[in-house]
Amino acid sequence: MEAEKHEVYGDDILDKGDFVPQNAEVEMSTADDNAVKELDEMKKRLKEMEEEAAALREMQAKVETKMVAVQDPASAAVDQASREEIDSRSIYVGNVDYASTPEEVQQHFQSCGTVIRVTILTDKVGNPKGFAYVEFLEREAVQEALQLNETELHDRQLKVMAKRTNVPGMKQYHPRRNPYLGYGYTRPYVPPYFYSPYGSG
Repeated sequence: MEAEKHEVYGDDILDKGDFVPQNAEVEMSTADDNAVKELDEMKKRLKEMEEEAAALREMQAKVETKMVAVQDPASAAVDQASREEIDSRSIYVGNVDYASTPEEVQQHFQSCGTVIRVTILTDKVGNPKGFAYVEFLEREAVQEALQLNETELHDRQLKVMAKRTNVPGMKQYHPRRNPYLGYGYTRPYVPPYFYSPYGSG
């Protein structure tokens, strides 16, 4: 039998193997560009992660060296000795005006000797607590500074004392005494019967 010919409007019908879309090359190049961009982004993220890991390793090494320094009793003794030496050249200044600056406190004690550092302590918010520490270069300056006790700065009478060294583990604890209980130990009052406000059961 003879194959029947069909009349086709438009172009010829192509077989499956002959079908090639016109924008296939454009889609392939766009897909390649997207893949390259994704790969670059992944490389960038990997690099950032490696940098972060290196920073974490560095921080961990610093913490470990500090922990070793804290655990080493010899270095702790040297640290305590250096702290005592610094404290022997320092004074405590009480009743410091809240508006005072470290420069003003330094000028007030400049006549005693060379001032290395002035520290005005503040609370968590940053407000001054009303006292300061002054560190001198020479030990003799402490005796000179003690002569400035009860002098005025910003119309406030300063209280100047030699700085004492805090001994670790020797916290001074003074329990507060309740004036209503007296001096001896008293047990708290417990009523003889306890009635539940919710009833029994």
